[in-house]
Amino acid sequence: MKRSKIFQLLQSDGPQERILIKGWVKTKRDSKGFSFIEVNDGSSLTSIQVIADESLKNYNEIKKLSTGSAITATGRLEESPGKGQKWEIHADDVETINLAPDSYPLQKKRHSDEFLRTIAHLRPRTNKYGATFRIRSDLSYAIHRFFRERHFHYIHTPIITASDCEGAGEMFMVTTLDPANPPRADEKVDYSQDFFGRQANLTVSGQLEAEMFALALGDVYTFGPTFRAENSNTRRHAAEFWMVEPEMAFCDLSGDMDLGEEMVKYLTAFALEECKSDLELFARFVDKNLLKTLENIVSSDFVRLPYREAINILEKAKRKFDYEVGFGKDLQSEHEQYLTEEHFKKPVIVHDYPITIKPFYMRVSDDHETVAAMDVLVPGIGEIIGGSQREERLDVLESRMDDMGLDKEVYWWYLDSRRFGSVPHSGFGLGFERFLMLITGIKNIRDVMPFPRTPSNIEF
Repeated sequence: MKRSKIFQLLQSDGPQERILIKGWVKTKRDSKGFSFIEVNDGSSLTSIQVIADESLKNYNEIKKLSTGSAITATGRLEESPGKGQKWEIHADDVETINLAPDSYPLQKKRHSDEFLRTIAHLRPRTNKYGATFRIRSDLSYAIHRFFRERHFHYIHTPIITASDCEGAGEMFMVTTLDPANPPRADEKVDYSQDFFGRQANLTVSGQLEAEMFALALGDVYTFGPTFRAENSNTRRHAAEFWMVEPEMAFCDLSGDMDLGEEMVKYLTAFALEECKSDLELFARFVDKNLLKTLENIVSSDFVRLPYREAINILEKAKRKFDYEVGFGKDLQSEHEQYLTEEHFKKPVIVHDYPITIKPFYMRVSDDHETVAAMDVLVPGIGEIIGGSQREERLDVLESRMDDMGLDKEVYWWYLDSRRFGSVPHSGFGLGFERFLMLITGIKNIRDVMPFPRTPSNIEF
């Protein structure tokens, strides 16, 4: 007999004879001659009730079932007379796959997020985290659908790289050298004897490689893990995170902002439509204003605000910020939240940032003070997208690299793309985990990641 998913049964139009489910016991309650077993198989936030009566041959074993036990149940799907559930299963067979002991740590009560992080291998079994990771799965699909509908090509960019896209230097090294006795030359580690013949790192971005394919295939995107060795324990940072990075040939900054706004609206609308039951949990228990915030994002025209104007607004704000505001200073979370939540009360795209605070690859504006960069800011999160028009002029790009002290020999292939058939092109990066924080109202990035990697944390 083919197994039915509980999600499918909950959508059923009518009673069914002889259905089979497999799942885990959420709770069990015994009454005279009956056991009422709440079973969930992970396919839905809502569980289904299985009714086992004393006529079953193994009823004494069924009465021993505990929270966390895994079972198989076969029976009839019938309308439930109880409130809050449409269907229930009247079992003619219940078999125990595994009986969980009394030490099972997830009992029917609310556990703190801090406690659940210590058992990250079990927390997907809770309602909150089961919903979180179903939404993560659904939005991963939606990302691919968004780009597929717009005829983008999906590119797998390297995880191991010799390039530092951001120029920040906060990268994880990949090496096979003996750390206790590495080969040396001129009193420095000789990476020519390493596996790749030079120093290698985990990537902080797939952007540079995606640019190469945009200049061949037109519109492309990459969606994968990226890494940053930043010793930060804030609720917004992790050492391993996923990025969505589209790159578009023959596209200027305005087109880049158009796609960023379109993508945020598309994914938010998808979540509202396709993840309704899971979102309701977050709207009830995590953020009472969640649905209002998400609906505002979908319905709003995003404000497009030059950086200079953003600074003027912040300088005139009738409130004190912890971080100083001024031209040439990057916007902090408190500034981004003020613009989106208090001043405009909607998403904002800040553009044309000072050249001094942005990476080498961003297109230099005619004023030589700013670059064609943009950040998409949303209420509740702040920056969720960072992007730019890329510098397509070889001489200007080389000058920028010299100014920032970058070794042009390392980027010879990147410079070749400007040498041979260079065109205006643009792209951005969307932090997938930050977007999940927006969609769920969860405030800590660790809680939207299956197994978060943060400083001093690699347990699982």
